Amino acid sequence: METKTMETTRDAKPALWVPGDWNAFFGFGTNILVNMLVLTGLLRFVLKMPDQIVFGRILPALGLMMCLSTFYYAYLAYKLAKETGRTDVCALPSGVSVPHMFIVTFVIMLPVMLKTSDPVKAWEAGLAWVFIQSFILMIGGFVAPIIRKITPRAALLGTLAGVSVAFISMRPALEMFMTPVIGLVCFGIILVSWFGNLRYPKGIPAGLVAIAAGMLIAWGSNIFGLGYGGMSLDKLAGSLSTIGFSVPLPAFGRVFGGFEFLGLILVTAIPFGIYDLVEAMDNVESASAAGDSYPTTRVLTADGVVSLIGCIMGNPFINAVYIGHPGWKSMGGRIGYSAATGLMVIVLSWLGIVSLLVALVPVVAISPILLYIGMLIGAQAFQETPHKHAPAIVLAFTPHLASWAKTLIDGALGAAGTDAAKVGLDKLANVGVLYQGLTYLGDGAILTGLVLGAIAVFIIERQFSRAAGFAGAGAVLTYFGFMHGPAVGFGAHGLGVTPQIALAYAIVAAFLAGCAQVEKAGIATSAPPEPVAAE
Repeated sequence: METKTMETTRDAKPALWVPGDWNAFFGFGTNILVNMLVLTGLLRFVLKMPDQIVFGRILPALGLMMCLSTFYYAYLAYKLAKETGRTDVCALPSGVSVPHMFIVTFVIMLPVMLKTSDPVKAWEAGLAWVFIQSFILMIGGFVAPIIRKITPRAALLGTLAGVSVAFISMRPALEMFMTPVIGLVCFGIILVSWFGNLRYPKGIPAGLVAIAAGMLIAWGSNIFGLGYGGMSLDKLAGSLSTIGFSVPLPAFGRVFGGFEFLGLILVTAIPFGIYDLVEAMDNVESASAAGDSYPTTRVLTADGVVSLIGCIMGNPFINAVYIGHPGWKSMGGRIGYSAATGLMVIVLSWLGIVSLLVALVPVVAISPILLYIGMLIGAQAFQETPHKHAPAIVLAFTPHLASWAKTLIDGALGAAGTDAAKVGLDKLANVGVLYQGLTYLGDGAILTGLVLGAIAVFIIERQFSRAAGFAGAGAVLTYFGFMHGPAVGFGAHGLGVTPQIALAYAIVAAFLAGCAQVEKAGIATSAPPEPVAAE
């Protein structure tokens, strides 16, 4: 009887939409909206691109890419639900890669813009960068499952949690406390629903309640001259000028025109292509820990294909599976929220109404949703791994904290018209800012966190030969600049890579290999931890 019931369940078509999809749609949709607003600001105000390129070419192509991506992952979820007979399958979230959004802007397009004073050239360089990244993703999709198989879950989820805490949680948290009347109120609205399981009247999604409350406070405060959230009727009226209808058009000439800057592009395309592989692999592992197992090769290949399509149509930003699957699943998201988000993006980007939303919705009302996702992913690393692996997870955090701190320092010094070299590394060290250490530890953070976390897990498990293997991999990756260095090179300081750290990894690998031999020979036995004197 049980077998027949399961067969009947498997033959039934999975529901394309369930009530929980509303929560996930408003949560994930606002996440996507925030990223689109930030991206639009980078294009218009940092790169000084004219509106006809931003709203007429780039955003329509980006909308097409994201629609294809979200529809594909909705299809994968439908397929998994049908194969397993489960009703709780949640689609992988996807969209523009946020780290790469800033990398392609500040490392690729802005230098070209400053050198040529031509925003079109900067756009072409960004397109060429994504073109190369897309093929790295497609090829790497066949390697990633092997890496995922040999890497402990604590290392994969630990380095992902580091990204979550440093680069997803911190900025929204700071924004909330800069405008607490909106930020904290919206945060409370979200927490009592998504963590406290409180239902709002008539099942209204908590994300929508939070945004509505934020808008009410922001616009209402204008009546009393307080101006919370920076909303104004002048900005709202000015945003109407961008509304219109634009569809993506092929940009082959622009893509290959960017190969003029190939030297600059390759310096970052290869290491960040590897970053993409590890990040996607981590996010697939996160979904698996939450109960939904997706094929890593298909995920990476899909990211590469849709990124390539978007690039050919004029979009200089790469697609990626997002961190946060467990969060959307815990809200009740299943299949429909992903496809609905894709349709939303098409409407926003093809009709040019993104700037209208910027002027209408205070960003700080959306920040609590991102903080919630960061909290959930950070917690998952500890909840879905053995308790004894907790130290390895903390170790995997550290490179991301270093990268985050260095980013803040660089931004502060840049705003002051200087940089760390001009100030002097010794002077910074004298006031407790170990800038060089932050640079070495933070560069290539996601790979560094994975390698350090894996070494720690295998040492905890007394699998010294595996720990030695990851230490050896760390030596190779560091020598060629994929870890602890800002650029790919061949072990030369002039290229920004650090042979001394590579040597240290090699020595550790040899030491661990020796430990493995001693263990194998039965010479060493487990010893209790040494007592620590109380202070």
